[in-house]
Amino acid sequence: MFKELVVATTVLTSLTVFSPAYAGPYTDDLSKCLVRSASPSDQKDLVRWIFAAIALHPDIRSMANITTEERAAINKSTGTLMVRLLATDCRTESVAAIKYEGDISIQTSFSLLGQIAAKGIFSAPEVAAGMSDLTANVDADKLNALYKEAGVTPK
Repeated sequence: MFKELVVATTVLTSLTVFSPAYAGPYTDDLSKCLVRSASPSDQKDLVRWIFAAIALHPDIRSMANITTEERAAINKSTGTLMVRLLATDCRTESVAAIKYEGDISIQTSFSLLGQIAAKGIFSAPEVAAGMSDLTANVDADKLNALYKEAGVTPK
């Protein structure tokens, strides 16, 4: 009953890291260009970089085994990817966005690309199955009571 709710909430919570703060028309154009220009392989590389960066956090560092050499290679390939997307593939959109909306346009556009790339990762059957395992630890009665108190019938 709550499987979809728990999985959807977990995915959305995971993606809030990438929520854009501002999106004007030039930022929108840049975002669209980045998404259009980033291949599935590029998107996987971006997610690998995000994972490698998050894995540095002291609370989860012990859960990931990324060597210094691997991290350097990931940083190098992602830096090359970002420059290619901004300075080559989406040069016109990048210039306009920076000129009219400032540096935040780059951050916002890559945030959207990160969201889209992460959705691709979460759609892998192994990841979806692992996330759905969370439902085994959800107290459905307590959630039903919460819905009842809110005057909503759970789906």
